[in-house]
Amino acid sequence: MINWEALEPAIYPSKPFDIQGCWSGSATILPGNKPVILYTGLDTQKRQVQNIALPANLSDPYLRVWDKPDYNPIVEPSPDMNVTLFRDPTTAWWTNGHWKILVGGRRGPPGHRGRGMAWMYRSRDFKKWTKAKHPLHSAPHDGMWECPDFYPVTIKGQSGLDTSKVGQDVKHVLKVSLDETRFDYYTIGTYDTDADKYTPQSSSIDDWNGLRYDYGNFYASKTFFDSKTKRRILWGWANESSTTNDDIRKGWAGIQTIPRTIWLDSNGKQLLQWPVKEVEKLRMINKEVHLSNQVLKSAQHVEIKGITTPAQADVEVTFSFASLEKAEPFDPRWAEFDAQHLCGLKGSTVQGGLGPFGLLTLASKDIEEYTPVFFRVFKAEHNKHVVLMCSDASRLVTLP
Repeated sequence: MINWEALEPAIYPSKPFDIQGCWSGSATILPGNKPVILYTGLDTQKRQVQNIALPANLSDPYLRVWDKPDYNPIVEPSPDMNVTLFRDPTTAWWTNGHWKILVGGRRGPPGHRGRGMAWMYRSRDFKKWTKAKHPLHSAPHDGMWECPDFYPVTIKGQSGLDTSKVGQDVKHVLKVSLDETRFDYYTIGTYDTDADKYTPQSSSIDDWNGLRYDYGNFYASKTFFDSKTKRRILWGWANESSTTNDDIRKGWAGIQTIPRTIWLDSNGKQLLQWPVKEVEKLRMINKEVHLSNQVLKSAQHVEIKGITTPAQADVEVTFSFASLEKAEPFDPRWAEFDAQHLCGLKGSTVQGGLGPFGLLTLASKDIEEYTPVFFRVFKAEHNKHVVLMCSDASRLVTLP
């Protein structure tokens, strides 16, 4: 999960059904431990169609070569769809004698934001697929839903579940990547397997103000169930703000974030996540740096010395306070903002009652350039407190 070897592309444009491009998709493990890949291809007419690829050699531990059957595409846009807004098939799940998948889309006239759609398809043999009479779920004014992800979570504990798992102790998560905002949003709700309908629970906001996996640079994410360790793992993509010429000079564009384990909070209203435990393998024995009982004063910076690889430091930090009385009031109007917007209003240089406090990462010696990761504590109604966690890459301007 941490150390990876670069291989040749497994899937690339080569057939009429993907000759104009191979786009995102998902893997599914079929009975008999047989993996398949569903992906979006751009055909000769530049329609977005859904294709299947099969491993050419199951004995190859890296599964480096994949075959594309001639019966592709397995799913094509129907006449009522926009053929340029129909992509990113999900991992399949099995219920009521059928395999099910979702494909992201948008419904509405050009020039309007339109309705986000999670189109559903069914199959008995994983070859012939039929469009369901209705989508699994949709929402108005969201725009294009890219990279949908649909999976179960247990209401008891942190273990992951197989994608086909249903039951009384299970809730479901629907994540969509909004092309309009370039953020990943999710809701938690119930899946009616008989009607094949997903309904977000009342606490889940089903629009642009909803919950996100991440309030930083994180998009087009995908989870999978690790059957060996019984956990669900989340991957995400982080792009960069550099120009195309800079990307060419660097030789790369975009990165995959560190994988995270994800599970349902005990309150049932949100997801929790943490870097996979394999990250700890990167820690160097006898190279730990400790700083304890450090009293921080307003506007003070304390340098952590002894870190020889500052770009790869794994930091664990605890902040404590004698009292929360100095916490500034939380303006009820801020509840209308998402956390990222509030971070913009209350930046790392705006002094508050309790905060900002945190870390200055990738800092230059003169502290003119840095990436702050910081916190603020607010006092809300009914003597409760709200903690705001932010990061700000605008202070880091030098290209690597």
